[in-house]
Amino acid sequence: MEFFQQFIDFVLHIDKHLESIVKEYDKATYLILALIIFCETGLVVTPFLPGDSLLFAAGALAGAGLLNLWLLIAILFIAAFLGDNLNFAVGNFIGDKLVNAKRKFINKDYLDRTHAFYEKHGGKTVILARFIPIVRTFAPFVAGLGSMAYKRFLFFCIVGNVIWILIFTFAGYLLGSNEWVKSHFSLVTLGIIGVSVLPVIIGFFKSKYSKN
Repeated sequence: MEFFQQFIDFVLHIDKHLESIVKEYDKATYLILALIIFCETGLVVTPFLPGDSLLFAAGALAGAGLLNLWLLIAILFIAAFLGDNLNFAVGNFIGDKLVNAKRKFINKDYLDRTHAFYEKHGGKTVILARFIPIVRTFAPFVAGLGSMAYKRFLFFCIVGNVIWILIFTFAGYLLGSNEWVKSHFSLVTLGIIGVSVLPVIIGFFKSKYSKN
């Protein structure tokens, strides 16, 4: 319970926490951010890690001169790219064993949602999923599990990561210095999370009522 409360506090006040990390770890902050994005993207057991809000907050710090914007973008892209490819490889080589294991390492509900997303959007899911928490963590895994051609996956992976990282880091870079945004960062974070999960909520209700 305490861990959950600390995690919620970190997400809602991510700007303050990142600022403290920058002051304490300086250049190593880039590696810390890269590790979080890599895990959130590459490990199916950590879909709860912050993604969109982290990019926005990191972009805001770059706007304040605490981080180099282009170095940040490059490192975050590499982290997301490597995470996606690890996830794809795991799904491709041992995905069936993980899904059918007696001890459940993967949330079946999350997996089913991602499968449904793939059925609707096909390969574009790899791009669209970048903007949907949880689904983006499982999309590369499901792509590998479904034996999507690697070259096709690679194209969607690169395009999706470039768009995702540029949109949120630049949004933070341009808006993070705004006084209202700075004083209401928790509200902005909740707004980002809300907009991100909105497609999942809409899809859930559409699926529920279309069956009735």
